[in-house]
Amino acid sequence: MTQTSYSETSMAPLKSRSSGRLMIFGFLSPTLIILLFMVAYPIFSLIWYSFHQFSALKPNQGFQYVGLENYTYLLDDPSLWKRFIFTGKFVFVCVSVQMVLGIFVGYRLQKAFRGRDLIFTLLMMPMMLSPVVVGFLWRYMLNSEWGIVNYMISLTGLEKVSWLSQTTPALFAAAAADTWMWTPFIILLATAAFRGIPDTIYEAAEVDGASPAYVFFRVTLPMSAPVLFIALILRLIDSFKQYDLFFALTGGGPGSSTETVSFAVAKRAFNYFYTGEASALAVILLFIIIGLSMILVRHLSKMGEKY
Repeated sequence: MTQTSYSETSMAPLKSRSSGRLMIFGFLSPTLIILLFMVAYPIFSLIWYSFHQFSALKPNQGFQYVGLENYTYLLDDPSLWKRFIFTGKFVFVCVSVQMVLGIFVGYRLQKAFRGRDLIFTLLMMPMMLSPVVVGFLWRYMLNSEWGIVNYMISLTGLEKVSWLSQTTPALFAAAAADTWMWTPFIILLATAAFRGIPDTIYEAAEVDGASPAYVFFRVTLPMSAPVLFIALILRLIDSFKQYDLFFALTGGGPGSSTETVSFAVAKRAFNYFYTGEASALAVILLFIIIGLSMILVRHLSKMGEKY
């Protein structure tokens, strides 16, 4: 009798634990099904398309398996490598400038002063706009004839710049538009990270006679590094897949010199309807982004252990 009651008592927590897991799975299953349908299915379909020759204009011809032919064709295309180089330049310029500006402004906004909330709200406004709207706005501002930017340049006695009809000026024009739009995102995360540092640490550094530069580089940046690293990862991912800004700002021109890799994917898929090639190029871009993200996340985990 005692042995039976003891076994029943020991089995009770196991039954309650298993029933709790079933309940959790029951609540999560609709969400998991939606995620599988919206994320996993498109990715696997994209990979499957990349191994086939298929055109959306000729669906009756079906899918023709070509193996790695789409990948080899793309990687042997010199124009595609130019797009990768242009995308890399754009990502480097944008992310570098945005991180520096975002950290500097965020550090200034962490301290209370009169009008801080108003300034912070105004700085967040560009981030709320659509990238297409930002692209068209900067396209009008950078117009070579009547744009306000060239008008301001002409007031100084300098010659007007053809911002959108030359490759290098167009690169910096796109980087400026993207920086204007997404630096507030870095400011938002940086300010939150800086405010999360306890005041006692700053007070101890002040008592020890540490200079403001020493406190910033030895205390503020290291302790907020995990959050800033997350901001860096998110901006790298978003910058690599930038399309809509270039579509509205330069249209990929002059010629195709300002086409990013994402722009080339959209062009092959929806202008030429080379669905197989576009899928292969999208898979290449996907694995590049995943690889960079994994490297950065590994460094982020090390930072988390350190700080």
